[in-house]
Amino acid sequence: MVWTLVVPVKPLALAKSRLGRGAGEGARAGLALAFAVDTVTAALACAAVRDVVVVTGDPLAGAELAALGARVVAEPGGPGGLNGALAHGARNVRDGRPDAAVATLNADLPALRPAELARVLDSAAKFPRAFLADAAGIGTTLLTAAPGMELAPAFEGHSRARHRGSGAREIGLAGVDSVRRDVDTEEDLRAALALGVGPRTAAAVGARAGAPGGCGARPVRQGPAGGARPHGAAAAERSAPRAD
Repeated sequence: MVWTLVVPVKPLALAKSRLGRGAGEGARAGLALAFAVDTVTAALACAAVRDVVVVTGDPLAGAELAALGARVVAEPGGPGGLNGALAHGARNVRDGRPDAAVATLNADLPALRPAELARVLDSAAKFPRAFLADAAGIGTTLLTAAPGMELAPAFEGHSRARHRGSGAREIGLAGVDSVRRDVDTEEDLRAALALGVGPRTAAAVGARAGAPGGCGARPVRQGPAGGARPHGAAAAERSAPRAD
């Protein structure tokens, strides 16, 4: 089974308010965009992903993610919030392809590895609806709906419990840390850096290294050759399993 991923991106000026408060709005917005770029880049390199639909009302984020190959859908108006945006994206997908397998993916997974995402999606294909808990074990980073099933997103806050209560099957795979590691705080960012982030996030972290409140950790995990994880390499190389 191949999936269409719906990725929500909130207005950059409002994103990541808990991340490096002392670094200023511009730095936070730059990090939020970097996370989304690296997430979508990795998702598009995943063999289990057919395409990516980004739901956003931010023109800069929309333009940059469209340039990567994502299809951008305008965020709906009204009080629906994140879950409303995700449901809108899923409906948009199925308006054109009623039998599409649809999954949501957080936009703040800068360490995302295509091979790990493929493992999660392959596991999810066994169930009508499934989800993956975040690294903290409280929230959710991915929710799937097989063809013919409503997505029924229940994100924000303690969404792991809500998705489990809705009947979605929790995916219990080990070794998929990059799909669980969303980033909301400086501690989260340090954990993502330890996994190895994509080049856009590495550059953004490097640019703010000297800013007050900024994260002082290394921007990329250093491998045997001393280089960053090759998000920008060929898709086949990016999809290869982790060597470590």
